Amino acid sequence: MVLHPVDGPAEALWIPDPETARNTQVADFARWLTRHRGVTIDELDYAALHRWSVENLEEFWSAAAEYLGVRFSAPAVRVLPNAEMPGTQWFPGARLNYAEHALTPGPGRQDGDPALIFVREDGVERTLNHAELRDWVGRARTGLLAAGVGKGDRVVALAPNGIGALVMFLATASLGAIWSSCSPDFGARAVTDRFAQIEPKVMLAVDGYLYGGKGFSIRDTVTTLRESMPSLTRTVILPYLDANAQPVREAGEMSWAEFVSQPGELAFEQVPFDHPLWVLYSSGTTGLPKGIVQGHGGILLEQLKTIKLQHDLGPGDVFFWYTTTGWMMWNFLIGGLLGGSTILLYDGSPAYPGPERLWELAARHRVKLFGVSAPFIQAAVKADVHPGSEYDLSAMQSLGSTGSPLSPENFRWIRSEVGRHVRICSVSGGTDVCTAFLGSSPIVPIWLGELSCAALGADVRSFDEKGSELEDEVGELVITRPMPSMPVAFWNDPDGSRLREAYFESYPGIWRHGDWVRATERGSFVIYGRSDSTLNRGGVRMGTSDFYSVVESFDEVADSLVIDTTELGAASEGELLCFLVLPNGITIEDVEQPLRRALRSQLSPRHVPDQFIRIPVVPRTLNGKKCEVPVKKILAGVPVERAVSRDALADASALDPFLARLHPDI
Repeated sequence: MVLHPVDGPAEALWIPDPETARNTQVADFARWLTRHRGVTIDELDYAALHRWSVENLEEFWSAAAEYLGVRFSAPAVRVLPNAEMPGTQWFPGARLNYAEHALTPGPGRQDGDPALIFVREDGVERTLNHAELRDWVGRARTGLLAAGVGKGDRVVALAPNGIGALVMFLATASLGAIWSSCSPDFGARAVTDRFAQIEPKVMLAVDGYLYGGKGFSIRDTVTTLRESMPSLTRTVILPYLDANAQPVREAGEMSWAEFVSQPGELAFEQVPFDHPLWVLYSSGTTGLPKGIVQGHGGILLEQLKTIKLQHDLGPGDVFFWYTTTGWMMWNFLIGGLLGGSTILLYDGSPAYPGPERLWELAARHRVKLFGVSAPFIQAAVKADVHPGSEYDLSAMQSLGSTGSPLSPENFRWIRSEVGRHVRICSVSGGTDVCTAFLGSSPIVPIWLGELSCAALGADVRSFDEKGSELEDEVGELVITRPMPSMPVAFWNDPDGSRLREAYFESYPGIWRHGDWVRATERGSFVIYGRSDSTLNRGGVRMGTSDFYSVVESFDEVADSLVIDTTELGAASEGELLCFLVLPNGITIEDVEQPLRRALRSQLSPRHVPDQFIRIPVVPRTLNGKKCEVPVKKILAGVPVERAVSRDALADASALDPFLARLHPDI
């Protein structure tokens, strides 16, 4: 089936200044290649640099490791003896440690320089310099050793985006132990489904958390976890909601203060390149979340490349991304330490006490890279905030957005309301690789509604169903050559069958990511949403992101979910249903006809819904993703327990309106 582009002529919103571009790290890398590797590429020709990086994987990653300052305590036999997917081998024989790179002083990174700034929504703030961070990590490392933690053991945290989680992670990594974390707003079942399968030895947990001006105790959740994980030998309680919170000593708990009471040597266990660093998790909407294992070397190398070459961050720069410890963006944010940047950790609601909260934070701390999600930008539009005129955002060079496609209207809003000087970094990647393989570069223009380029070393293509490459047509997003941060394994998948099924069944030897994408002649990309939730009307396919960009541009629409039942196996074309979350005082009748006209004119007559239906809330995963596929299954009659795990949802009651459509008498 031919898949057609839906966008008009490209519009450049930002063009790099040549002199500024020459002073970026990616331009310096191109010059370094000429001097040290005999590779002649113009310093501002990103397309040529990218082409070389994917056509010469072994040479590129070898050069990147040297240029970016990777410290190997033992050298690799070679960089890439096996480039087949799955089962790729990277840097066999090499030994290193992620935490060593995050904590060792280097050029432009002195003991007294700020390593991190922590801000909580209630106004609590604290800054740690590099020497103080190393001291805390040394103390936590001593506590872990006292608990019997060693190489390969698992340490988990049910903690917010703050100092405690970061310190415990770095201490864990320094020992060659394996880290995993969840946000404290996850329910007990959701956390157990994740942590119990990796059998942790130590758990860090807070007593509660703050959000939207309210405190929430999680002591019952902690008790449930402790009792459901017999592998635990120690539970460390970090007072957070209540400064006087005490551990339940008879249950084997101890306080954070006691755990870190003893200073200790900060040493770094040298581990193989692919030694597990952490376990991330799939959404778990249709079963037990898959444990995605990623390695020390692959994550280190990928993050250094992204932080320095794609985002041009370094010592003296402040890096912020709004995230929780349950989202891979937390793992990416803490990678800012690798480049010597100051990372800004924020815990709480992004809209408390008002929608300007994060913009004020960015101005006060002179943030260079300000990262949020596409829904955050959309919420800012609807809240009618004007950050560029209300705050001094002159230090902000880049605004990152991920989580879902950023609409063209949101691109325009950022340019007009945040600043024409700001580079809009709409990025796309995933938990699976813990990075963005599509994004931007400081030497590449920003085009309206587009992701500027593929990341260096990421061979991203658009394929049709038969595996043929497409240009300027919508197809499956695939990665045709391996990346170092791809999973080294899934947890409890000894023969690799689950990993192969997840990524390599559609196109053998090629990674299928599950998104619709269009590769343009400019080297940029447009994401159209998940390929398993595509709208298929009259034989024409369209991504859900196009639909949402129209519907959610209406001020009267707070949120929406579109479901096409055609692909559920119906004998004839099914219904197209649009579920709307509307503010109080707004009815379906108020918005239906304007929405129909807008969808007809901006998309096509085929994409006008059969019905508009009001719902109280859109079902989303714990990480904020819309649950399009599970809702499709429910509407097709699939039992809810097979369609989705309620514990993987931010609000399990969000499914009730869809169940009621099938069972109106319930």
